[in-house]
Amino acid sequence: MEDVLEVYTRPHDERFPQVCLDEKSKQLVGETREPLAASPGQPARHDHEYERKGTANLFIVCEPLAGWRHVSVTERRTKLDWARCIKELVDLHYPSAEKIVLVMDNLNTHTPAALYEAFDPSEARRLLKRLEIHYTPKHGSWLNMAEIEFSVLARQCLDRRIPDRESLGGEVGAWEEDRNAAESSIEWRFTTTEARIKLKHLYPEIVEEA
Repeated sequence: MEDVLEVYTRPHDERFPQVCLDEKSKQLVGETREPLAASPGQPARHDHEYERKGTANLFIVCEPLAGWRHVSVTERRTKLDWARCIKELVDLHYPSAEKIVLVMDNLNTHTPAALYEAFDPSEARRLLKRLEIHYTPKHGSWLNMAEIEFSVLARQCLDRRIPDRESLGGEVGAWEEDRNAAESSIEWRFTTTEARIKLKHLYPEIVEEA
């Protein structure tokens, strides 16, 4: 926990961007009947019945200090999907960064070994050398600022029926463009000092000998 909180105290530096990564599943849902459009004095109406159309996965990467985020829609959330997300982060979004300071959950798919499963050893090593990885602790995913972005995305974009991955990609792409244009940043205020006070029960007790 304190390791992640220390990362959040670092000033913005384009050479060492601080990036948070997270992933979520989205249930794809289609209509069984054509919805009725809104009219004067009458809201839009949807039938209570719906059709399940599987799920999609969303990877979100965000740089809170810069007010930037990107969402990728994938069919699954395997090690290979995560590895491709990392390659895109390194080569497409931050090609000039000396090292990307990456905060993410400690899932079994979020490992250096996943890069070696997806790419040849030289490529995997090249990508790893561009990363400075910081894992959130077990039961501490709330320390990942990408979860804040997901919360905003869920309220502003995902709280309706979306039938397929193509539509989902279009919806989150429009949301991403608008939010990036606004340069909406995250002001993180929870510090190590506060953690040692508010979460005192998590720390071991040191008993001084008489």
